[in-house]
Amino acid sequence: MREALLDWYARHKRDLPWRQNHDAYRVWVSEIMLQQTRVAAVLEHYRIFLEAFPTVAALADAPVERVLALWSGLGYYRRARMLHAAAKFVVQEFGGKIPRDVEGLRKLPGVGRYTAAAIASIAHGEAAAVVDGNVERVLSRMDGQPRDDGSAWHRAQELLDPRHPGDWNQAMMELGATICTPKNPQCLVCPVRRWCLAPGEGTRKPQAVRKRVRMARAFVQHGQRVYLVQRASGAVKMAAMWELPELADGHSAEHDARELCVVRHSITDTDYEVRVLQLPLKALRAGEKNAGRWIARDVLWTLPLTGLTRKILRKQGLE
Repeated sequence: MREALLDWYARHKRDLPWRQNHDAYRVWVSEIMLQQTRVAAVLEHYRIFLEAFPTVAALADAPVERVLALWSGLGYYRRARMLHAAAKFVVQEFGGKIPRDVEGLRKLPGVGRYTAAAIASIAHGEAAAVVDGNVERVLSRMDGQPRDDGSAWHRAQELLDPRHPGDWNQAMMELGATICTPKNPQCLVCPVRRWCLAPGEGTRKPQAVRKRVRMARAFVQHGQRVYLVQRASGAVKMAAMWELPELADGHSAEHDARELCVVRHSITDTDYEVRVLQLPLKALRAGEKNAGRWIARDVLWTLPLTGLTRKILRKQGLE
């Protein structure tokens, strides 16, 4: 089974930039970006991020605002903050050298069991198995029984090829991402179908009910400047990020505003329908005015903008 899966992976793996070498920093950045994010969404961000911060020292030296600005659009901004904090920790505590084993990697802020095993196995060949959603699904089907978190890790370690742990882990994840998918798995072309006890079964989990939220955002422009507000540095979500002012329900300005567009945006378990209203600065309430500032068009994209704000600004031709 190991031979069959590794042979399939060698012939069919996707050509992804983080697979060009086994550099621990590149692997680390890719694993953090890929958490809860599609590969297609990561590709361009990964390239730009590594151009700006080619080494862990470069990332550690950068201001967090710059890191967040280049992360903008990927969402889950706590990942970027933790990656930045961990880079500083590596420089300060490990002399700029990323730990080589799972035990050392787990000491870094934001690096959990999965990320540590992925880096250690891919970059340094440590025989540590990984379990993500794709691997858990493969294991559940292969063994014909649901796998909870504990049993999945145990089973993954049993199956791990100790001679090629990095390739094995990536092969298992690749299999789940491209063949053993949640819906309509391609069982007929699966390289390990001989060893699978429950092809295509027992993998669907109850889907959380998504919330639907309607809101309005104010688009206030003066020449080549746009008025933005910044979230508090202690905010639970997207702290210190910049965005268009939100208009509360029944805001008096809505009666005189011109609707520019309606934007749909999704975050985690919530779908937003956002009306974008054009209005003068004087129409905003005092608190909204005091919280923001005018941002010149040529520096807009250097700020850490929320994904919704980026979407609206692009729609208004400001990229």
